[in-house]
Amino acid sequence: MNTGAGVRVSLSGRTDLGQTRDHNEDTFLIADLTGEVSDLTTELRDHAVGPRGSLFLVADGMGGAAAGDLASSMAAGEILDYLKRVWGDDAEPTGPLLARRMREAVEHANTRLHEYATAHPEVRGMGTTATAAAVIGQDLYVAQIGDSRAYLIRSGTATQLTRDQSLTQRLVEAGELTEEEAEASERRNIILQALGPDASVRVDVSHQVLRRGDVLVLCSDGLSSTVKRQEIAEAVGSDTDVGLAARELIEVANERGGADNITVVVARFDGPGLAEPDITDPAGYAPYESAELAVVGSPQGQEDPEVLPEVPLAERKGLGPWPWYVLLVGMVVLGVILLL
Repeated sequence: MNTGAGVRVSLSGRTDLGQTRDHNEDTFLIADLTGEVSDLTTELRDHAVGPRGSLFLVADGMGGAAAGDLASSMAAGEILDYLKRVWGDDAEPTGPLLARRMREAVEHANTRLHEYATAHPEVRGMGTTATAAAVIGQDLYVAQIGDSRAYLIRSGTATQLTRDQSLTQRLVEAGELTEEEAEASERRNIILQALGPDASVRVDVSHQVLRRGDVLVLCSDGLSSTVKRQEIAEAVGSDTDVGLAARELIEVANERGGADNITVVVARFDGPGLAEPDITDPAGYAPYESAELAVVGSPQGQEDPEVLPEVPLAERKGLGPWPWYVLLVGMVVLGVILLL
């Protein structure tokens, strides 16, 4: 596998309070895993992707002021620290091994958050989404928990690379809602997994082969719930500076109410190490499975659950009492059984 030179990435990351929140529970992270440089420094804004790759992450915390802030920042820090320690020591960096380390890093972060919340009752129940993307050579791996999203813009078209771990996504998959209805639903923020609340999680890992000129956009639902997919594609057009694109996307979300914190990372890929876009190789959500990835269990050494938890996380961002959601999920499960 080619993990060498020839790929460059131009980056911008921004986070904003929005128009209605009194504190920001979102976090973003950008890091060069080869040089072990993190945060959005001048050095990172335009850099060559090294043999150990680059990392981008967006996390959306929940659980109230201190708890949400802590959960998202702690998750980002734990994921980066794990990759520096473990991936940084791997003798032969390859794409499949990076995918494995990404999954381990997210599981590790969940364990640390869960242990911390258990030991500190004042933040018990804290949690966070986490969508982390790592590029090595031409390969992009995305590890996801929750409903923060990753989009890939190629040849002017935006495609979602992730699948929301949410109640409305389950309803769409069960045929109970259309995608348009799900986007407009008042329950679109009810997620079925987050880092922290439970002792183990099932990490969704996906893979995409990058092409020259591809743009990756990671964002919290403060952006994706108000700015449509094709509007994101238009904002990050082929000649648009990534910093201007990130700023414009946040401004649009704020103009439309800014009902939540808004966070976005924009990464544009270029260089001779990437092939030109190919219509026979379209972008899209592609779950990644490999022999290397399959051997990785949960941090406690247990087998992964077969499905996501059926009881949604309660009280996400001020929504109503949880028993109502349990009833809804029960109806979904019953509908699926009847369909079978």
